[in-house]
Amino acid sequence: MSASDLQALLRFLSQDAKVPLASAMGKVKQLQTANLDTPEKISKAKPNDIKSIFEDEKVAKQILAAAKRVTKKRATGGEDTTTSSPAKKRKKDGPLLFSDPDASPADIEASLALPSSSATEEELKETVLFTNRAPLALAFVFTLLKFSMPEQPLSSRLSLAQGYIGVTSKARALSLGIEKGRSAEEEGFGEGQPVVRITGKEVRVLRRWGYEWKKDSKEHGGDEVAKGDEGGEEQPPLWALDLEALKKSNTLDSAPALGRASGGDGGLTNLPIHTPQAARAYMLKAFDTAPSEQVETGKKRSGAAKVAEKERNLGKLLQALDILYRSWATALSPEDLDKRTWGWYVRVRPAVAEGAQGWGGKNTVKLADILALRREAT
Repeated sequence: MSASDLQALLRFLSQDAKVPLASAMGKVKQLQTANLDTPEKISKAKPNDIKSIFEDEKVAKQILAAAKRVTKKRATGGEDTTTSSPAKKRKKDGPLLFSDPDASPADIEASLALPSSSATEEELKETVLFTNRAPLALAFVFTLLKFSMPEQPLSSRLSLAQGYIGVTSKARALSLGIEKGRSAEEEGFGEGQPVVRITGKEVRVLRRWGYEWKKDSKEHGGDEVAKGDEGGEEQPPLWALDLEALKKSNTLDSAPALGRASGGDGGLTNLPIHTPQAARAYMLKAFDTAPSEQVETGKKRSGAAKVAEKERNLGKLLQALDILYRSWATALSPEDLDKRTWGWYVRVRPAVAEGAQGWGGKNTVKLADILALRREAT
């Protein structure tokens, strides 16, 4: 399979079939062996043939339906999302993929931009969100990294924040008895790879050598990305490794090499990562308005209206977190900001039932409580 064919297959699986990129990567060799390496071939397959590779019946049906849809579009001259231009893909499907050979780092970073907000402080204080704990922790860590690892591009900070959530969620699930066995980290997966510490947790990383991104690019809220100390040695951009995905694949050979397709990773490039697209999508859909705060209009809200409201809520949350961290950034070192983050999060996280019963539970989060953590002006 040529590099362009591999990229087309990964784009089909991740964009059209909505399979997480890390999972898609781990199935490429099996699809090749089964002669199911194009949407046309997959569209003619039997559901059980796909299920034998992806194991989940729902995912298999999802992939088969996407293959038939894409094949039909090609036959009728419709738009083919696997070959359309980066601009068209961004408008239709959101963030660009690092496997897109036509996408520049600047294009990719721009496509990952998060919602911004220009709400007044009073508007922020009146905002009450409804969510569960993991996405709120993700938003806290993502904002922290803007100040503690300012040399990292947006894509890396999203990946690292998601990697942190993966590590803590797995540990929590094991401690509550929701999952059995040992974590991939405990079993030695990722041993030898570099480590970064985020709020006391070790996250295994992959260095993205050669990934050149525009350091004065804008991100949410119109703020410039902070720069590291001049004269200090900066780390290259990083990916957070997805060790649980690596454990499931059971062998490095089951995942195709990413190479330049994933942002200039040199060396061990066949390791699954936490993708920035997944972290971004998770936050975009996680923050609803608290039921008590919703305005009753007598009309059922459309899906588009719900999506737009969640995006506005995320923008306000990131604005409130940015205000919090900026208030302390001049008084605390990056290391101290890192140490305080978990305590700040615990003080405002949703209240849920104790133990396994509260796993995934939702409740309210008041942005006023986040703003109350600010450093007092002196």
